[in-house]
Amino acid sequence: MTTTTGTPVRTHGAAERLPSAWTIGLRRGALEIRQFFRQRDQVVFTFSFPVVFLFLFASIFHDAVRGTGVTASQLYVPAMMASGIMSTSFQSLGISIAVERDEKVLRRLRGTPMPPSAYFLGKIWLVLCTGILETAILLVVGTTLYDVPLPSSATRWLDFAWIFVLGLTGCALLGIAISSVPKSAKSASSVVILPFLLLQFISGVYISIDTIPGWMLDIGALFPLKWLCQGLRGVFLPDSAKVLEQAGAWEFGRIALVLAAWCVGGLVLCLLTFRWKNRRDG
Repeated sequence: MTTTTGTPVRTHGAAERLPSAWTIGLRRGALEIRQFFRQRDQVVFTFSFPVVFLFLFASIFHDAVRGTGVTASQLYVPAMMASGIMSTSFQSLGISIAVERDEKVLRRLRGTPMPPSAYFLGKIWLVLCTGILETAILLVVGTTLYDVPLPSSATRWLDFAWIFVLGLTGCALLGIAISSVPKSAKSASSVVILPFLLLQFISGVYISIDTIPGWMLDIGALFPLKWLCQGLRGVFLPDSAKVLEQAGAWEFGRIALVLAAWCVGGLVLCLLTFRWKNRRDG
């Protein structure tokens, strides 16, 4: 656009462009992280819960496991790491999103110019931050108190990276999907925590995998937690310990397929079930 004198004039729309969904998602993520760490009781409970359980179980069951070259306490370290990953993703998102929906936070956000994807990007950044911190804390505790060896090869570290990313993503998507199940914020904790607790018992978190009935293991194998536990055991424990697994092997290929399938399936569930407002709001 030009004036009568030929001087170019920039329009207001051209001068000020709206930020992209990625940029808004980064800012939303920073806000989510700040809000999380401002709630000190939530921070303490989130990061201390798996550490306390690791200490309790590792103190009660600490004898060497025959024929494996590892102790029972060492078996609990990768299991609790897997549980911590699911706790900071599935449980955290399942409850928090249900509460935000009930308090009409989601409804207000949906009415703003913010792209819907930016909201989910913010949640992903929060889950990634808390998941990394939780895993790092448990790894430090496991290596210093229970002599769990760090991987000695780049291949094992690469295995750890993709297991962490796929597991965290699949559990986070499952958490977003289950957030639509509770009818209110009051019932959110019960609806989310109960299946998570059951999965921990049948997926090899609290009970050694070789002592769980086969039919329970088959049910646990339908969900990502069992494969997260198995994959992390394969990363941090010697190969002699794989005799405890249901198939007598680490099965990294199958772990990758199952966790990737949960990423795809979880995304489909989110697209089909996610709501910005409660059922009673229409």
